[in-house]
Amino acid sequence: MILAAALLGVAMIGTAGFHYLEHWSWFDGFYMVLLTLTTIGYQEVHPLSETGRYFNVAIIISGVGLLFMILGALGQALLEFEFNMVFGRRKMEREIGRLKGHYIICGAGRVARAAARQLEREPAQFVILEHDEAKAEQVRAETNWLVVHADATQESQLRAVQIDKAAGLVAATTTDATNTYIVLTARALNPTLKIIARASEEAAEKHMRTAGADQVISPYGFAGFRIAQAFLRPHVINFLEVALLRSSELGLELEELKIDPSSIYVGQDLRSSGIRHDLGITVLAIKREGQEMKYSPEADSLLCAGDHLIVMGEPSHLRELEVLAGAKK
Repeated sequence: MILAAALLGVAMIGTAGFHYLEHWSWFDGFYMVLLTLTTIGYQEVHPLSETGRYFNVAIIISGVGLLFMILGALGQALLEFEFNMVFGRRKMEREIGRLKGHYIICGAGRVARAAARQLEREPAQFVILEHDEAKAEQVRAETNWLVVHADATQESQLRAVQIDKAAGLVAATTTDATNTYIVLTARALNPTLKIIARASEEAAEKHMRTAGADQVISPYGFAGFRIAQAFLRPHVINFLEVALLRSSELGLELEELKIDPSSIYVGQDLRSSGIRHDLGITVLAIKREGQEMKYSPEADSLLCAGDHLIVMGEPSHLRELEVLAGAKK
């Protein structure tokens, strides 16, 4: 912009110079400047005096020099843009190639972006697939997330984001039919993958579960439930919202931890484990493989390898419990 403004200034000075020094018309002066700057090589509009030739030399040196600088700057910008596109794409491909135990989010709508923000907080690795190129570019520009312009219903696109190594997939596009097809395709590619699907219509839930979804969530149904509970049990809803979404305000966090077979807690009951007494952590529930979740477990509840503990406590104590849950005896 600075170079273009300088070139415009040279053109205006040149036009005025030929008008006043050579007594040409304004158009003839402008035409002479245009011929000079574009280096076309036509003859002079009118014969130039010696003073006019000196003046024209100055116009040639300054104007043509500025013109070449502008062309060089434009060329550099185009090259940098192309390099950024190529190297940016290759960088993203390398990052995707290193993914393991990650989550695949299909869609970049409001629900998908909300899920991505929660995964980012953990932090957990994830990649977003969006079929709309403009929306993919927008999300990529606004965040530092891995966003790929791709059709998640295509097997090749899911394989490209390492679905065989993924821990989970979220089907959160805007249509139930597309989400159902994504679930069907993903389940065929990775039978052990945990799949969560978004459903707009209640009737779609059955089809998504049949296709292979482990869990189906309706944003509208959840919103209706939350509205009703905000009237009936406002303090419970407020507590859960703070604990789940704004835990830093409460100073506590809800967490899910798994008891490793090598953990010191295997074979102990809750009382002797010291989880409550030593760490100040409350065990809200225990989920054992093949059994229903046990809420508010008694102090003599036995801890076994593979148990999932739903706990609440201070973040630092939770990190300590996470280490102990996986520590060797």
